[in-house]
Amino acid sequence: MSYERIGGAALDYRLCEYDGSRLAFRGPKRSLDEPFVAVLGGTETFGKFVPRPYVDRLEDKLEMPCLNLGVMSAGLDAFASDLGVLSMAARAEAVIVQAMGVHNLSNRFYTVHPRRNDRFLRASDQMRKLFRGVDFTEFHFTNHLLRHLARYHPDGFILLMQELQQAWVARMRLLADRVAKPMVLLWFADHGPDEKRGFAHAASAPFGVTQDMIDALEGDMARTVICRASPAALARGYEGMVFADQEALAAMQLLGPAVHQEAADALEPVLRRLLKR
Repeated sequence: MSYERIGGAALDYRLCEYDGSRLAFRGPKRSLDEPFVAVLGGTETFGKFVPRPYVDRLEDKLEMPCLNLGVMSAGLDAFASDLGVLSMAARAEAVIVQAMGVHNLSNRFYTVHPRRNDRFLRASDQMRKLFRGVDFTEFHFTNHLLRHLARYHPDGFILLMQELQQAWVARMRLLADRVAKPMVLLWFADHGPDEKRGFAHAASAPFGVTQDMIDALEGDMARTVICRASPAALARGYEGMVFADQEALAAMQLLGPAVHQEAADALEPVLRRLLKR
């Protein structure tokens, strides 16, 4: 496998902002004066280390601007409460939402940062009762917190996961209701949503999202697109990605450009049908 380096530096994402939003998005900044598709998601949608993520490739196919509103490490909270994002999504012809993990959203047990959703802020009294003896001041990121609880407090972790999954479905419905435009749910991973169960689905991305949860949203989503990376695309690894030497380990944990192409290919016919309505 190979990777690209440009002067030993990381890819320039040309970060930009849009009126009314508190978030920073991948640039260049786009005009909102012509019809467009809005794409919401996390690190994969943002396209970390990927010169042309699936959003750009889909734009080429549709010949319509596709607004990349992906945010690294984001969860649903980053979008459901951001008035700028909601406004842009409401103006779009259609909206794509990547299935993001259940761990990066506030719930009855803990609170995350409103914009940097991977940041753990505080545990509720209910959380402290469920996990007696745990010093939550030691945790700053949701991944670290949940890995610890799954390993040392498995019974409580199961109850926590049930709460997170219920909160995820509710937050997806809230987002769809606030946007009120045809919404496509995109599963974008190296496995299908029905392939991993139990603790296995909690250990892989998107964290904790199951087929049952996707089925529960059938009446809220216009369409669901399952992009399960093919063996051929996975075999190409991080070929074509751009990153600095010290970022190699992080790049190896993300889906490469070949999988982004598969996502664009899977989305194209669905979006074409929606846009013809």
